[in-house]
Amino acid sequence: MANSNLLTQESKTYLCCFQQILDDMIQGVTGARLTQSISHNFIVQMIPHHRAAVRMSENILRYTQNQAVRRLAGAIIEQQTAGIREMEEMLPVCEQSLSAPMDLRLYQRRMELIFREMFAAMNAAPENNRLAAVYLREMIPHHQGAVRMAQNAQKYPVCVQLAPVLQNIITQQTREIAQMRALLGRMGGSCPSCS
Repeated sequence: MANSNLLTQESKTYLCCFQQILDDMIQGVTGARLTQSISHNFIVQMIPHHRAAVRMSENILRYTQNQAVRRLAGAIIEQQTAGIREMEEMLPVCEQSLSAPMDLRLYQRRMELIFREMFAAMNAAPENNRLAAVYLREMIPHHQGAVRMAQNAQKYPVCVQLAPVLQNIITQQTREIAQMRALLGRMGGSCPSCS
């Protein structure tokens, strides 16, 4: 009798790609060149975070025919690609907005905690052949991390151009987290580590 828990070759390829995306995101976020500007630091750490969402979504589109997940992944690609362009364009102006040393320390200390928790939760996503559900369980903590990053930045003075971007990230990704949880529920799954 075949072991139904064995990963298919397709699942192994998907999961291997996800792990590479996660590793690249961790490197991009933790290896970003930080300055004395919270605005600059947020942007240079959020851009690799957004790039990971795009790549994760492109990855699942190769492997699922679930139409609701495909629509969600397509929307994430479109929104976060636009977000990357927007942040790249505002960076030269926003990096001129310097932050008070104490604000900078408090902000970055909280960011490091957010990153650790996000990376751990994404790494803890299950590895099985139900790839649409696996993707959702990877993406929920990714989005939660973005919301927490933006909420953290909102506690401090940032450049004028960045403020609406922070609110948009919170609004948009909170809405998508709810959509993903609903999709998981319809698939008969839940995400205990994604609360």
